[in-house]
Amino acid sequence: MNSEPKLIRAAVERAEWEGWSPATLRAACLDTGEDPALVDSHFPRGVAGAVADWAALADEEMEAAAALEEMASWRIPVRVRRLVELRLRAVEPHREALRGALRVLALPWNLPLALRTAARTADAMWHAAGDTSADFSWYTRRATLAAVYGATLAFWLSPRAPEMEEAMAFLDRRLAELAPRRNPKAA
Repeated sequence: MNSEPKLIRAAVERAEWEGWSPATLRAACLDTGEDPALVDSHFPRGVAGAVADWAALADEEMEAAAALEEMASWRIPVRVRRLVELRLRAVEPHREALRGALRVLALPWNLPLALRTAARTADAMWHAAGDTSADFSWYTRRATLAAVYGATLAFWLSPRAPEMEEAMAFLDRRLAELAPRRNPKAA
């Protein structure tokens, strides 16, 4: 994360109503008492970098919140579900800023940053879930979680704006689809 958390939070507050733009970042500087002329030094990667910094901050906050919970006895799918819920609940007051952030990352020239951001978030979730794999499953787990989390985000941010419980039910269905199926004839 390149930007200070207070600047990122100020930018998110602004982006909720004004969208993500260089003007939003300058206003965030003003809001925190920083000189807006220094916006390029506070946000060296511009708007897309500010969005990525917000995602990194959300990853750190999710991991900190998860550390406060007693997850060690939970099954891995329950841990993953809780981590996604923690992440969504943290950004729930900023749904419009999140929609705008995803629009910024969806621009073709921001695709590499979007992929790195999604990979970092999936890795943070697996790390917080206690994953210690070091083989090929390390990659497949992260790729799968990134896809499931992305689908859940898309559902939650859809125009009909489902409630958190609906988004979690959507996530539960996606996680159930990933669970290994037992062959009843093999038992």
